[in-house]
Amino acid sequence: MNNTRFATVIHILTLLAKFPGQWLSSEWIAESITINPVIVRKELAVLHQMGWIVSKKGKEGGTMLNISSTKISMADIFNAVKNSNVLGKKNTCNDTKCVVGKEINKELEKLFEETDRIVIESLSNKTLQEFVDQFQ
Repeated sequence: MNNTRFATVIHILTLLAKFPGQWLSSEWIAESITINPVIVRKELAVLHQMGWIVSKKGKEGGTMLNISSTKISMADIFNAVKNSNVLGKKNTCNDTKCVVGKEINKELEKLFEETDRIVIESLSNKTLQEFVDQFQ
């Protein structure tokens, strides 16, 4: 995963956890992250599907956490936004005449799965609340 979705979603969730019980607008969140509110709303839709947030429309509306930040692990967040393996995508080479090309994707897949497993295992030991606690 070589995009900023993981960092963006952690930023959104950290803001929501730092201001419990307050409706935060996507515009306010976007300003904090210095990104377009459309991107925030797109990620909020994902978080809503996960059941992690609730939203309220209107002038006094916004978004807030729906579950405790102690119940969301960094692995949960990673899996919610993961769109490829940590190390990227497989090689498009499948040349059966090449001693490397005919086997490389099978071996790469093993490496990718192992790396993802290690990352997810490490992230599963950290909660969103532990991350939030760093910001006093």
